[in-house]
Amino acid sequence: AEALKRLLEVFGMEDPPPPPAHFKQPPQYMVDLFNTVANADGVTKNPDILEGNTVRSFLDKTHGEKMRFLFVLSSVAKNEKILTAELHLFRLWPRVTDGPKRHHFCQVSVYQVLERSDQDAPGGKKLLAARLVSLQGSGWEVFAITEAVRDWTEDESSNQGLLVTVQGLGGSPLDPPPLQFASSQDHHESKKPMLVLFTDDGRRGASLPVAGFPDSPPQAALPAELPAPRQARLRSTRSLERLQPCQRHPLSVDFEEIGWSGWIISPRGYNAYHCKGSCPFPLGENMRPTNHATVQSIINALKLSEGVSSPCCVPDKLYSINLLYFDDDENVVLKQYDEMVAGSCGC
Repeated sequence: AEALKRLLEVFGMEDPPPPPAHFKQPPQYMVDLFNTVANADGVTKNPDILEGNTVRSFLDKTHGEKMRFLFVLSSVAKNEKILTAELHLFRLWPRVTDGPKRHHFCQVSVYQVLERSDQDAPGGKKLLAARLVSLQGSGWEVFAITEAVRDWTEDESSNQGLLVTVQGLGGSPLDPPPLQFASSQDHHESKKPMLVLFTDDGRRGASLPVAGFPDSPPQAALPAELPAPRQARLRSTRSLERLQPCQRHPLSVDFEEIGWSGWIISPRGYNAYHCKGSCPFPLGENMRPTNHATVQSIINALKLSEGVSSPCCVPDKLYSINLLYFDDDENVVLKQYDEMVAGSCGC
């Protein structure tokens, strides 16, 4: 229990999120983002793509209102810094309009609702983004709404949602509007309106001290009553290990074995690797020794100071990994964790 608690701390959580009550398909955008940033093992292959270390996705909670959207942001931690917020809307194929006059573009505006009861009053809404959108074809439209999301995270009660309007090129109302976006009720899972937040939770570069778990018993010495052959075998195995030069060995972390497979979408596990082997004097270049390790190795070999051991075999390059998972509110989150995989070993 103590070990799992510490492991959750490494992943920035107090408790593991409960698995979704029903099977849920993660948004394709989040799956694609994970595959762009990480390899199948979750190891970061392109460190410059993510802004910050967390990407959160939220689905619309308005139960299918056509042009109004509401996203509940209660899972965003107070210490998270909002870097960018995007509204993702799926543009449906345009309706066929009667008459000879066909529009090729229309103006789409996104407003932050300030007064739910009277959106059309002078202070009822605030313009966040506006652009001309083609009436040909279908696909995703992305609008930057960072300002509104920062307001909502500072004061949750100010979140009255978003309003989207479709007008002609001169600002004239179009009725019925020739352009429609997929709603959260009437359309396929993969086309639902979505809010995407790029944030930073302040963990970047921070790592837990490498220490044993509290109250863990020290490694017991070999019991004297072991039969001699087994003791000898263990000693010879250990001597062999000591003779092996410092190198990287596999270390599999399986999320299913830990009991986390219900809420982690990708990866199913990863290879953390670990470093093992001897750092004998003299330390060669292939051991990639630090200057400190070289001096320590000389002091140890010449017995110039008591109690100085030979240098240790440790990771000298560490890589980050990415997790795609469901949080407590069943929103899909992509998070990057630094210093999780031993890239190489040295003395």
